[in-house]
Amino acid sequence: MTTSAAPLTGVIPPVCTPMTPDYEVDVASMVRLVDHLVGGGVDALFVLGSSSEVAYLTDAQRRTVLDTVVGHVAGQVPVLAGVIDMTTPRVLEHARVAIEAGAAGLVATAPFYTRTHPDEIRTHFRTLAARTGLPVYAYDLPVSVHTKLSADLLLELAAEGVLAGVKDSSGDDGGLRAVILGRRPPFSVLTGSEVTVDSALWMGADGVVPGLGNVDPHGYVELYRCAARGDWQAARAEQERLARLFGIVHVGGARMGGSSSGLGAFKAALHLRGVIDCPVTALPQIPLNEDEIGRIGKLLAGAGLL
Repeated sequence: MTTSAAPLTGVIPPVCTPMTPDYEVDVASMVRLVDHLVGGGVDALFVLGSSSEVAYLTDAQRRTVLDTVVGHVAGQVPVLAGVIDMTTPRVLEHARVAIEAGAAGLVATAPFYTRTHPDEIRTHFRTLAARTGLPVYAYDLPVSVHTKLSADLLLELAAEGVLAGVKDSSGDDGGLRAVILGRRPPFSVLTGSEVTVDSALWMGADGVVPGLGNVDPHGYVELYRCAARGDWQAARAEQERLARLFGIVHVGGARMGGSSSGLGAFKAALHLRGVIDCPVTALPQIPLNEDEIGRIGKLLAGAGLL
C-alpha cells in the first residue's frame, strides 16, 4: 500500500521550530538550523514532531515549516513530515499539505483524545497509507497519545505494507526488542531515546530520532558511525557524553512542565551556539530564565560545544 522505499537508517533529528519574539516561525533561523543539521552529517530530517512543537503550531505555521525546510534542503536528504492530529480526517488533511510541499514520508501517531480500539488504530494507519501513497512511519508515543502501539500491531501493519517503519518513543525496551526480532526489511525501527541509542543499535535498531540531535548532530552521527563499524566501546563513550549533555532538559524542571523544560533547553542551547536568533517557545510554555540558560551554557561547555 505504501510507496516502496529503501529502509530509513542513521540519524534523523526531529527539527526544532525557531520562533520570533512574537511567536511566528523564524524562517531565517530555521534555514540556519537546517544547514547546521545537514552539515553535521545527518541522514534525514523529521519536521513537525514533538521537538518541533507541532502541537502548538497553527496550520499556517506548519505549512511555513514544511515549505521552508523542504525547499531549502532541495533533496540533499529526505524530509519526513509529521501529520500528527487527533483523528483520521484531520491527519489526512495534514498529509495532503505535506505531499504538496514535497515531503518524502509521513509520520503519524495513533488517534488521540478519542478513546480508540486497536481495530480503529489499524483502520487509521491503513487509511493514511492507502490515500497518500507515501511511506508511513508510526510514532509510538504513549506518554502523549495514551495508547501503546503493540509489537503485534506494528508487525501486522508492516507485513501488509501499510507501515514503512516506527519511531519508538515508548520507553519500553522489551517492546522495542520484540519489534526488532519480528520485523522484516525494509521496515525501519528507529529509537526516539537520546540516552540509550548505543543499546538500541546493538539490539538491531536502524537509527535514532534524537531531539538533542538539534544541539549536537555531530555527536549522534559519530555515535551511529561507531556502532555501524562495531566499535561499541567508542559508541558507549560518545553515548555517555551525550547522556550528560541531555541533562539540559532537566534544568527548568522544578518550575515548569517537561515540554517547557526540554524544548526550552534545546532552543536555549541552539541560541547559545549561535544557530537561532531567539530561544522563545510557543505559548503557554514557561520560558527559561537567565540563571537556567546560564546553567545550560555550562553543560554545553562541558560537552565541548561552546
